[in-house]
Amino acid sequence: MRTFEPAVEQSRRFGVRPIPLLRPLGWLARGWQDLRRAPGPGLAHGVAMALFGALLAVLAKEHVWLLAGAFSGFLLVAPLLATGLYAVSRALYRKQPATLATALRAWKPDDGRLIVFGLLLAFAGTGWVMTSASFLQTFSPAPLRTPLDFIVHVVLGESRLFEAWLMLGGVMAAPVFASTVVAMPMLLDRRVGVMVAVFTSWRVVMQHPLPLALWAALIMGLTLLGMATFMLGLIVVMPWLAHSSWHAYRDLVDTSVWDEMP
Repeated sequence: MRTFEPAVEQSRRFGVRPIPLLRPLGWLARGWQDLRRAPGPGLAHGVAMALFGALLAVLAKEHVWLLAGAFSGFLLVAPLLATGLYAVSRALYRKQPATLATALRAWKPDDGRLIVFGLLLAFAGTGWVMTSASFLQTFSPAPLRTPLDFIVHVVLGESRLFEAWLMLGGVMAAPVFASTVVAMPMLLDRRVGVMVAVFTSWRVVMQHPLPLALWAALIMGLTLLGMATFMLGLIVVMPWLAHSSWHAYRDLVDTSVWDEMP
């Protein structure tokens, strides 16, 4: 624990602002405004994510047990994929040009913090995909080869397998969500270490468990809605949520004690 003490102490320099329960709805409203003000970068990211989702569906079309985990694991790495859109929202906030080039510049190859955090999220996502696949293969009463098999034997089955799968996913996703809810925008916005951003994110969640639970439910619900429209909905949903996540960070974390990064 002593290894993390400097990061814990540094994270305490960032205050956590009080928010009401329904504040996440305000984040969605402001995120939608950002998407309307700078639609190009957002829609470009949305198209890329929708194509990635479609590619997953094609590659795993005969292995739905793997597909289920891959799609839910997609939520774990989404904060990293949205990095460029945090930069767009920051530019809009600063009244600076907000273009696709703004988003691409956020991917600095010399920024080891983003690389480290990206690897951690990739490991978490891969771990969930493997865990989910093993769980479904082991406990499903029949082979799962198609989405219909998944619905019949897992979702509608009498074994409560679907509920158990959701609980397992929730247990594994909760610490990842708590570690990332404001960490990625913070790493983009401030010159802080990965663990400082993660500990700040945990403090935010612990001080506002109910609003952040609502925020997690909104993220999951909108993402599932985007996937249910043959991935087309992700074109709008993913950039909308990315811009909204930036506003969540700005609303929750008081960074006034630090100078903003140039």
